[in-house]
Amino acid sequence: MIAMRHLLVLWTFLLGLSLTAYAQTEIFAPMKEAIKAGDASQLTRTFAQAVDINLEGNISTYSKAQSEFVLKEFFKKHPVSDFSIVHTGSSKGGLQFAIGRYLSGKESYNVLMRVRQVGTDYLVHEISFVKE
Repeated sequence: MIAMRHLLVLWTFLLGLSLTAYAQTEIFAPMKEAIKAGDASQLTRTFAQAVDINLEGNISTYSKAQSEFVLKEFFKKHPVSDFSIVHTGSSKGGLQFAIGRYLSGKESYNVLMRVRQVGTDYLVHEISFVKE
């Protein structure tokens, strides 16, 4: 009976982890598809009104409109050959994050996205592209 109870607790825990991972994958799906397509316009639809952007160590805060222009230039200068999300997680405060790998020719960038829930939407408030 005790072994059955432990098995049930373990199963519930693993199911919870699976649902959390699925939810995080869903949260970042629109950003992933936009980056994979090199589409700054589509990507900025998921942005908050003000976004911190780090491009190769140059960090600035931009409006949603400005961020589209900045990312359009980045994608033009470093066209995407592949993008994948390698890890997702959340802080105790509920902040969601994703770590990805952006490939452009022979260059590789670590990508960090942080999102906050605003109503029913998850909006990017920080994104970084840092060359490996």
